[in-house]
Amino acid sequence: MTAPGSQQPAGLLSIREIAHLTGVSPATLRAWERRYGLLQPQRTAKGHRLYSDEHIARILQVLVRLGQGAAISQVKRLLQDPQHTLVQDYSQWDGQRQQWLSHIEQLDERALDGCFNQAQAHYPSETLCQHLLWPILEQLRLRWNSQPGTRAEQVFFLSWLRSKLGARVYHGNRLLDGPPLLMLNLSDQVMEPGLWLCAWLASNRGRPVRVLDWSMPATELSQAIRRIGPCAVLLYTNQMLATGYLQQLFNAVDCPQLLCGHAVSIHHAELVDLPDLHLAEDPLAAMQRLHCLDLLDHR
Repeated sequence: MTAPGSQQPAGLLSIREIAHLTGVSPATLRAWERRYGLLQPQRTAKGHRLYSDEHIARILQVLVRLGQGAAISQVKRLLQDPQHTLVQDYSQWDGQRQQWLSHIEQLDERALDGCFNQAQAHYPSETLCQHLLWPILEQLRLRWNSQPGTRAEQVFFLSWLRSKLGARVYHGNRLLDGPPLLMLNLSDQVMEPGLWLCAWLASNRGRPVRVLDWSMPATELSQAIRRIGPCAVLLYTNQMLATGYLQQLFNAVDCPQLLCGHAVSIHHAELVDLPDLHLAEDPLAAMQRLHCLDLLDHR
């Protein structure tokens, strides 16, 4: 049965709708179907994929297993046999991280592109953030802070990452409707990688995103908010902020606010006085908080 004015049967969703709902990209859903046999969607007369509630449940089961450390090649067997013991194959992630770090050290953009594209074809963005991108960034921060002569590597990788994730956010915004999430960099550092990871993750969860990758006075932030009309504002920094600056920002924003980054632990005592400011120390925690606020998964 087809709903009035609809091109697909009632109760079934297109691959793009499923991608926005689950955060798993269409390319990854196709790979799970073709290469791993994890999904068998229905098809329209023209061959377009359609997904039911059972498919959504299946995708969520896959995400749970990936979050537990299973390799994508293990997941089908684990779902078929719940008694099968999960082998946490973290070596696959160790190997990928070492490969990435080698390409970063060599400033090899093409090789890095290939690694990213291949990983994104098989894993959802939040799994990649958890097991690959965020651990790589943490390891690189230690290297950049302790070893001389790594400035070129730092500029190369952060420029590449912003370009790669920014392009995906841009294309996502062309396909998404509704008020955006406004994300603001409060750090002195430009190309703040945690900010762009937040933007990429939120975009993959179906929310338009606007990124202002530069700090600004609270009064000007208030003007930007009035012009953009965001559903919420995410403020990102790993640095200590000037006394009273958070209070000024809090007073300037009249929609839900989330502070993300190491500043959450740095300013813990001060944040007690801002009970309506939501907190997250890293991009994955930020997505969990935004989901709880019902600001993601909008189609």
